[in-house]
Formats: sequence, structure tokens, C-alpha cells
Amino acid sequence: MDEYVDILDEEGNYTNTSLLKSEAHKQGLFHPTVHIWCYDPHGFVLLQQRGKNKKTFPSLWDVSVAGHVAAGESLELGAQREISEEIGVSIQIQKLEKFKVFKTEHRHSAILFDREFTHTFLYPLSQKTKLTPQASEVEALKWLAIEEFEKMMDSKDTRLVPNSENRYQEVITALKAKY
Repeated sequence: MDEYVDILDEEGNYTNTSLLKSEAHKQGLFHPTVHIWCYDPHGFVLLQQRGKNKKTFPSLWDVSVAGHVAAGESLELGAQREISEEIGVSIQIQKLEKFKVFKTEHRHSAILFDREFTHTFLYPLSQKTKLTPQASEVEALKWLAIEEFEKMMDSKDTRLVPNSENRYQEVITALKAKY
């Protein structure tokens, strides 16, 4: 879905400009996104297999929930909305733990240059929580022991979104501190 996103400068500051996401991608303009890593305090992390029709990294495994922050939307409300849309769970915003901001740049094609400041959150979630994957965005969801996720990352498993090893390692370290 094409939606308006806020445009950021090279340092991640808001510029008081918004454009359609497709235009921001075409022009290679920075914009805010959210990643939410859902974890169970018993050492498990929720992974999402991206939808097979996604423009970027279709059918590969990655973060529990990810998405663009709509123009004028706070990061926390964007995270809450994305969790509700992608996995069908209502969350308590106060339980979102801001972890880190990653500045990423990836040229996928001549008309898709992703330049994002990815605001990364951790969120505690029971494995017993009923998950409802959004059919258009999510192919599958699975809980994986953090150690198994780390083995996938260390072996450069081709089922994971590529070029994310540093991000994955930082997230794994943070999640291991939770149990």
C-alpha cells in the first residue's frame, strides 16, 4: 500500500516534508520505519517469513514485525499499528522497549532505493498469544529458540534477509539479556 511517510535528513531529523512511500523510495529519501522483535522470556524469538509477493526479500525470514511509520504518526503508534496489522495482536505501548536506531541504505532496483532510519523495539509476548498473520504481508510466523536463530545467522542461512548480520547480532545479544 502506498502511504505518506515523513522525510528525514541524513542525520534522521524530520524535514517537515512528507511524500508517498513510492516517491521516497524512487528518490532515495530517508524516512522512518519500525522493527519490532517479539520475544518470549524463555529464550524464544518470533520470526516472520515475508510474503511471497513482497517487492523486497520475498519469502525470506526476518524480524517479527516491520513497517513504515505513516506521516505524522509517532514511532510507538506506528509500532502498535504494524503489530496489529501484521500479526493481529493488540499491545500495550508502554511495554515497547526502544532498543536502537539503525541507519540503512539498500538499492533494490532503479526505482527502489530504501534509505531508512529503522527504530527497533523489543516486545515481550507469550508463545500462547493467538497470532493472525496478515495474508498480504506475512507468509508464516514461527517461534524459534534464540540460539537456533543465532546459528542460522552465523551460518549465513540463505533463508534470512541478507545484509542484516550486524543488526541480527545486536538484537540477539539484547534478547539473550532478557532470559
